[in-house]
Amino acid sequence: MTDGNAQTPSRRALLGWGGAGLALGAAAAGGAVAVARAGDEPDAGTGAGAAVAFHGAHQAGIATPVQDRLHFAAFDVTTDDRAEFVALLKEWTEAARRMTAGRPVGEGAHGGLPEAPPDDTGEALGLEPSRLTLTIGFGPSLFDRFDLAGRRPEALEELPRFAGDNLDRDRSGGDLCVQACADDPQVAVHAVRNLARIGFGRVVVRWSQLGFGKTSSTTADTQTPRNLFGFKDGTRNISGTETDRLDKHVWVGKKDGPDWLAGGSYLVARRIRMHIETWDRTSLQEQEDVFGRDKGEGAPVGRAKERDEPFLKAMKPDAHVRLAHPDANAGATLLRRGYSFTDGTDGLGRLDAGLFFLAYQRDPRTGFIRVQRNLAQDALNEYIQHVGSALFAVPPGVRDQGDWWGRTLFSQEA
Repeated sequence: MTDGNAQTPSRRALLGWGGAGLALGAAAAGGAVAVARAGDEPDAGTGAGAAVAFHGAHQAGIATPVQDRLHFAAFDVTTDDRAEFVALLKEWTEAARRMTAGRPVGEGAHGGLPEAPPDDTGEALGLEPSRLTLTIGFGPSLFDRFDLAGRRPEALEELPRFAGDNLDRDRSGGDLCVQACADDPQVAVHAVRNLARIGFGRVVVRWSQLGFGKTSSTTADTQTPRNLFGFKDGTRNISGTETDRLDKHVWVGKKDGPDWLAGGSYLVARRIRMHIETWDRTSLQEQEDVFGRDKGEGAPVGRAKERDEPFLKAMKPDAHVRLAHPDANAGATLLRRGYSFTDGTDGLGRLDAGLFFLAYQRDPRTGFIRVQRNLAQDALNEYIQHVGSALFAVPPGVRDQGDWWGRTLFSQEA
């Protein structure tokens, strides 16, 4: 295994001026992609064009203020070579470090050897960082490879089948995932596209999802976003500044096990199809009864303001808010980062649209699984269906220039 501080050679160093053809063939055979060194880490920013710090105890893209756009991709691993996969994680880390800072991958999209493909695909040239964050997670199936079975967390089991599920296997699972969030959709798509290109021969995209219109916020006292049903979603979501709640509900603790995941989290991804046409023909009163909130202000039943404490017994027994509330789930609380999606029509003239649900938690067994089982009687189930599903263990953050995604799992020294 190469040292984590070793620098990846540049494309010119790989190719040389006298043996370009030979080196190109070797690079293609090994799936290698040269990634140049990154410069200094940018300061975290809050403006639409700002850069979010890549280094930290936790991965960015979890407690980070939610951006406007999403490109989520799940990958399957195609190599059986552990060293080759570790090399990919290091190359991905370096590329992510550069892209989140608003810099191109490697030597960029132009100016290199004309005989070689450029290191960067180029569609983000001239664009701001747009608060791009890249977050990686490892799926249960990855631990069937690379002698990792003994390091698989007990909580990282395939999610059980829930009432009403109609899962598409082609939109579920994956050995690992990358969540790209940004305020510019082209920046997010560029990031996933380049990671997939770097991974050629070692990983392949299993499925992906574009998202718009964030449906939850991790920023306190901001306007609560609305979902495609027109209702405010995520009123009581965990804020990125609520360190006590993050420690209690989101970050895996040292005593939770395993050691390599301490400071990380678990991510549940669910593609939820909304039956838009049926909902749009439903009376306003029934819509509000289904959610347990009024549609205008977002106030709970019997209350005046959105953030007023809900009186659950005033809602109908099958109201969504009543069944999803922590008080109905032994305190279970999720950090949600969901997005709306619209993927054309289904061939029958109906919108293929809905919610791409993303939720981070300390333990899915006492988090999402508990809540989702309690939602079996949810009145909202008449208007939605879960059609895609995945669970990932999200490792802790990349701490410095010598660190890389997954080091705590794959490095024996760690």
